Amino acid sequence: MISNLLPTSNALGRSTVDKLPPASEVSGLVHLREEDRAVWERAARFLDVRSNDGHTIYAYGLARALVDLHPDADPGIVLPAILLHDTGWSQVPPGDVLEAIEPGAGRPDVVIAHEKEGARIATAILTDLGLEQHRIYEIVTIIDGHDTRLTALSLNDALVKDADKLWRLTPHGVDTVMNWFGLDREQAHRLIGSRVHEHLFTDAARAMARGLAALVSIDCAPERLALG
Repeated sequence: MISNLLPTSNALGRSTVDKLPPASEVSGLVHLREEDRAVWERAARFLDVRSNDGHTIYAYGLARALVDLHPDADPGIVLPAILLHDTGWSQVPPGDVLEAIEPGAGRPDVVIAHEKEGARIATAILTDLGLEQHRIYEIVTIIDGHDTRLTALSLNDALVKDADKLWRLTPHGVDTVMNWFGLDREQAHRLIGSRVHEHLFTDAARAMARGLAALVSIDCAPERLALG
């Protein structure tokens, strides 16, 4: 579900649009870079599985924020990698997709298969776009192991891994996990928390995770629920 893009009311009763600052003066606004849009356009058809299209575009936004906070990171590696990292799920039998990450069980073989297929798809897309071979190699190496490799090969790898996991704590991520496994919001948050907080690599991601988790927790608080 996408958030409202237009107002449903105007409680003030008059327009304030002309009083707003220009976008160029506001920090934190994120859009796809032109070079990343070309990657997205080629990746999108492989992402219409298990809400991976929504997951990927939100993870891209988180990756942009993490890159901005880490001047030593290379956006030309991190951002294409996050757009392509889950394309391999399109090559997994649909019935196996959620079994691969089911609570209390899981199918490591299927998770590995999606990483390998994602690496193959990413290689083809990036080669078609004319990316330099050394960049293709680094991006593909990050994708091939983004879920199963427990260590980060580099700062670029760490930021891809962190952005991927942070998505789960966003409103879109929590809603998606709830519907995957038939969990209520509190149950979904417990599952997500167990798979995120202790598995992040950067202080920036850990801070983001705490903030997002606080909001999810308050969503379930009786005081918030009483407000309707």
